[in-house]
Amino acid sequence: MSTADAGKLHSLLPGMLPRLWAFSIRLCRNRHDAERVLQRACARGLERADQLEPGTAPLSWMFSIIHSTWTDELRTRKLPDRSIMECANDLQETVRDSRERDSGDGLDLIIAAVERLPEAQRIVMLLVAVEGLSCSQAADVVGVPIGTVMSRLLRARQTIGAQFMQSATADARSFTPGRATR
Repeated sequence: MSTADAGKLHSLLPGMLPRLWAFSIRLCRNRHDAERVLQRACARGLERADQLEPGTAPLSWMFSIIHSTWTDELRTRKLPDRSIMECANDLQETVRDSRERDSGDGLDLIIAAVERLPEAQRIVMLLVAVEGLSCSQAADVVGVPIGTVMSRLLRARQTIGAQFMQSATADARSFTPGRATR
């Protein structure tokens, strides 16, 4: 990327911030950590804009920088595992804000199901299903082969499907015919 193209990243970055913020908070599961990671990632991106390869989507490249910044942060400090309940409100608010739609019970269940996935599957699911990246782009972001991304995505979808099937089966078993429900 030339110096002129590096300036282009500087002009594109403000438009990418809403999606970068949403990805950062989903990844970090905490507003404070997400703010710090996003700030560092944006600084790194601007400092290294000349390293953006021609043909690479700037948004995918920034997702990659956010992911590596978060990974670096996790390596340098010991973070307590955050429970789903600690980050649920921040995460649901971010999903609502980023998609500008009301959250029904279904969305809350999906968010909870994604949050229960193993970390590697959760990140791939966020990149592909939420952010709309291709499997190839997601592989570049997390630095693994495309087959690994496809495998993680398949396992994530199977796990979420199984969670919903268990829930539906439990609901069906608790249903009493002839009893009115409100």
